[in-house]
Amino acid sequence: MSSPDTEELATTPPPAGPGEPVAPERGRFWRGLTGSLAAGMVVLAVIVLAIAAICLFTGAPGPGPLMLIGHPVAAVVALLAQRIADSRNGRVAGFAGLGVVVSVMAALSLFWWN
Repeated sequence: MSSPDTEELATTPPPAGPGEPVAPERGRFWRGLTGSLAAGMVVLAVIVLAIAAICLFTGAPGPGPLMLIGHPVAAVVALLAQRIADSRNGRVAGFAGLGVVVSVMAALSLFWWN
């Protein structure tokens, strides 16, 4: 025997649980792209610091102080902007993703493409 309440429950989708998106997420490609750029910047910063440490122990010329400071700073800025892009929606997330791209492009153009 069915009542109006049980019929409504049968046709209504269950509410989203914790961690489940309420609606299909928009901007998935953009967040993936900027997340990859931020992660790549972190990897690049770690590699530059590791090479500097190797050069310090071997006595070889290595990256200068500007590169040793600039890469970690760009990585931190990119990670902070990516965190905002991941936690917000709409224009704020878009502009935060743009901040990731600008940070990575600035580091690459200043330290590598000169």
